[in-house]
Amino acid sequence: MQIPFYRVKLEEEDIQKVEEVLRSGWIGQGPQVEQFEKEFAEYVGASEAVALSSCTAGLFLALRALGIGPGDEVITSPLTFAATANVIENTGAKPVFVDVDPVTCNIDPVSVKAAVTPRTKAIIPVHLYGRPCEMDRIMEIASKHNLMVIEDAAHALGAAYKGKPIGSIGHVTSFSFYATKNLTTAEGGMLTTDDPDLANKIRILRLHGISRDAWKRYTHSSPVHYQVVMPGFKFNMTDIQAALGRNQLKRFHEIQTRRRRLWNMYRERLKNINGIRLPLEEEKGIVHAYHLFAVLIEHERITRDEIMNQLAEMGVSTSVHFHALHLQPYYREKYGYKPGDFPHAEHISTRTLSLPFFPSMSEDELEYVCECLKKILT
Repeated sequence: MQIPFYRVKLEEEDIQKVEEVLRSGWIGQGPQVEQFEKEFAEYVGASEAVALSSCTAGLFLALRALGIGPGDEVITSPLTFAATANVIENTGAKPVFVDVDPVTCNIDPVSVKAAVTPRTKAIIPVHLYGRPCEMDRIMEIASKHNLMVIEDAAHALGAAYKGKPIGSIGHVTSFSFYATKNLTTAEGGMLTTDDPDLANKIRILRLHGISRDAWKRYTHSSPVHYQVVMPGFKFNMTDIQAALGRNQLKRFHEIQTRRRRLWNMYRERLKNINGIRLPLEEEKGIVHAYHLFAVLIEHERITRDEIMNQLAEMGVSTSVHFHALHLQPYYREKYGYKPGDFPHAEHISTRTLSLPFFPSMSEDELEYVCECLKKILT
């Protein structure tokens, strides 16, 4: 049996909605994007949503719109994808890594508090694997030091913390709609905030810094001329993507229900195997997004990489989320990070293993993955 790490499955209605846009005569940013923004904002409980080309674009534009740049510091986790730190670096600010909680794998609020300096301007917590960070403690630190909180919610659509959906807690939140995410537009992202002025600034920044987007200019009954009001970028979403996103959002509860079922099946099948640590079960006040099923390999005889290789020989594809960023060549060489700086993040980084996990995964496929893993470990 061959099992990919992820398999995209689109419903027929998804394809029909995209086809309708292709036949409409307007395929760039337009009415579908505008409607998707409204529906998404309502879903996560935010007053504003801005559709973008990626989650990375959302993080970057949030930093730019908040005026964060050279001389500033932004605190974040080293246990994340490169984009989280890259966007900080690309504004000219300095990414300041702090260690993670060894149990939740999320950024440790105690370490965040200790890392704040007069140069700190923002915190970027990462909701790793779909589990929310301790947002009340992070927001408390931010409030005390007048810092902005920009949530990296690439994994976290559908998650909630103490009754609040992720997307409605921090000052800004950025979501990903990449092909492997819980909701996909192939590529794309969404930024949410309750600050209308910030949202409007980001809307202008996402499309070259011009005061009106193309759809509004070209569909107006009389000439409407644009003005360049700031040096912007090309980070907008298209109506093709938004049509797909809207239809998936409509059935998102169904998608999440399937993910939760598979998640619980994994936990049940793997619960008595020695040498691996399973993801935490849901706790009171925590709603997991079920984005990744990542186990921690803590076996005496075999390493994470050896297990990955043996699973690959059995036809099972796996992945690593993530290699600790502070030990990647660029950040290690520029900022002098070294092994031992963030021991919890490093421990997790060398032992984490993400198993195949996607809504169209069959129960037979999941059973096969579990049997392969059991065979290797026992």
